[in-house]
Formats: sequence, C-alpha cells, structure tokens
Amino acid sequence: MMWQPSADTIAEARMTDFMQRINLDFGLALANYHDLHAWSVDHSAEFWRYLWNYLEVMGDPGTTTVTGQEKMPGATWFPQAQLNFAENLLRYNDDRTAIVFRGEDGSREAISYQELHRQVAAVAYQFKQHGIKKGDRVAAMMPNCIETIVAMLATTSLGAIWSSCSPDFGVQGVLDRFGQIEPKYF
Repeated sequence: MMWQPSADTIAEARMTDFMQRINLDFGLALANYHDLHAWSVDHSAEFWRYLWNYLEVMGDPGTTTVTGQEKMPGATWFPQAQLNFAENLLRYNDDRTAIVFRGEDGSREAISYQELHRQVAAVAYQFKQHGIKKGDRVAAMMPNCIETIVAMLATTSLGAIWSSCSPDFGVQGVLDRFGQIEPKYF
C-alpha cells in the first residue's frame, strides 16, 4: 500500500505555504503559527483579503473586507461579497473523492467530484423543470446522506434557498420548520 499523507500533514504544509507567501508578499519574517496569528489580528483586513485570494474563492469579494472590527463579536466580513458556495464546493470535476458517508450501521459510501457533478446537474435540471429559480425556497425531509447533499447543492447552484430536516424531527417538527419558510418545492 502506498503511503498517503494525513490530513494534519496536508493542513500543516498548506499553512506553511500560506505563511511563506505572506512573508514574501508583505516583506515579513513570520516564523510559526503564533506569528501568523498575531499578524492576522493586527492586520485583519489584509489577512482575510489575502486568504480569500490564496484559497481562490470563486466570487466577488467586494471592495470592503471588514466593517465594525473594533467590536468582536460584531464585525462584518466581506459585506459586499457575492458568491455561490455550491460553485465553490463543485470547483473540481475529477475522480478525487468529494464526499465520504459513514452510516450509523458502519456502512461507508464515497462519491467522486465527477459523480457529484453529474448527480447535482441532474437534480438541478429537474428543479428547473419544476420552475425553481433564484430566491425560491426548497425544503426536504431527508436523512444525513449523500443524496441530501446533492439536493442541497442542486438547489443552491440555482440560487435557491435550501432547508432540510431529518425524518426523526417528527411530523409536527417538520411542519413547524417548513411552515416558517413557505417552500415553493417540498
């Protein structure tokens, strides 16, 4: 079996790369996580704008990075930002693993980004056929599983609003929750 780096190793390498790029671009000499954290607190607007770009967030961050940062909590980050998180979550379309589901019974199911794209596109197409568009509300009573994530991504990819709850909420709980949002499609 070939060695695979752990998630912690990958995260540490990514953090190191991020810190080195900040050092290079801002003429700094940050040496460790504590230095990076201190700089991020003292230069929060620069830090968060840089992170947006470093992570290649798809969308428009707007011109303002933060307002009200003098009171925490209370700051507003990227108040003019416009993005679709489904677009960001679906940025890859290859055979890498996108989702791993683990059931309470110990079952395991995995889906690739390519398959996730295919399923999201199929569900989004059906939602369009039912007239779902930006701003509409879609609700579903579904368990925590891959199909629920697919339906959520299909909904949000259209600019619609997703709400779901587990079947164990019971009939009254489901009716109360969905009655508040008045879904167009249930």
